[in-house]
Amino acid sequence: MRPGSGTRADVERQAEKMERAAEAMLARHRADDAREVEPTLTAKDTARRERLLRDAAELRTWLTRHPDDRRGAKGAIRHSHRTDNESAKMATSKGVIQGYTGVATVDVAHQIIIDAQAHSVGAEQELLLPVVEATAALRTAATVITADAGYHSEANLRALAEAQIPALIADKDMRRRDPRFATQDRYTMLPDPLHDTSKSARKPLEIVGPEDFQYDPAARTCVCPAGKSLSRRGAARVTRDHVGAHFRGAKRDCGPCALRTKCLRTPKTTPVRNVAFFHGRVSARHGDHSAGMRMRIDSPEGRAQYVQRFATVEPVFGNRRANKEVSSRSV
Repeated sequence: MRPGSGTRADVERQAEKMERAAEAMLARHRADDAREVEPTLTAKDTARRERLLRDAAELRTWLTRHPDDRRGAKGAIRHSHRTDNESAKMATSKGVIQGYTGVATVDVAHQIIIDAQAHSVGAEQELLLPVVEATAALRTAATVITADAGYHSEANLRALAEAQIPALIADKDMRRRDPRFATQDRYTMLPDPLHDTSKSARKPLEIVGPEDFQYDPAARTCVCPAGKSLSRRGAARVTRDHVGAHFRGAKRDCGPCALRTKCLRTPKTTPVRNVAFFHGRVSARHGDHSAGMRMRIDSPEGRAQYVQRFATVEPVFGNRRANKEVSSRSV
């Protein structure tokens, strides 16, 4: 049976398609026999029909062995794979592959892998809690779990907080807020010409930024580069635990504005310009575990603890890949 992935309905349709094709070939042969004409079902056609029926039978057997669709954590149907039904489609830098997500836990004291798991999910967020549960017997009261942004979610942070498990889970903007990574772009690798399937690099848009607006915090007014006043939206608004003054332009001003193409990223679909000026952060709100985590990981103590993750995990993976795999192949 040929490998492939899909839902049970997809497999059912494929089996029916094969059976219909085989039946059409046989019907054509029978019609030729009735008319007493030269048969059209050659040896090659006979072999193809038998192969179609054999593949369709294998699909029917697979459907019998797997009476239910696979479901994700939120109940959505996940594609099954007829060769390896536990695997899943994974988006990688080399394209989409059929495989597994591997998760390894490393301790800082000895730099050894203390737990390793393989899951048939593409999103890492679902994998944090199973790893935490698996390492429960090895943790102490002083243990702090660190993980990268792939494991960050409000649900995960809430579960860790309720279980009173100390953790530092990075969010996708953590490095942008850390001044130590201000020059990280200079170390970005160039795209691999053999595997880069993205479109050619485009010139960055020259968008008018907040610094081009005349904002008066005392008078609470804002004037755009075209000289039009923007209306204030509320006394103070919170965006990702940052407090700021938000302003919005008017359609009568933004619509015919000559700077529209430079002021809006999508001028064809965005009616007016919105701009915000942040002047502080709020403490973590009750129940907002993501905001609380950002405050902890941005603190001097949190940064000092989280930076140890790079020297703990990456050397183990590098040693495993560069040294252990080479040794195993040379034996």
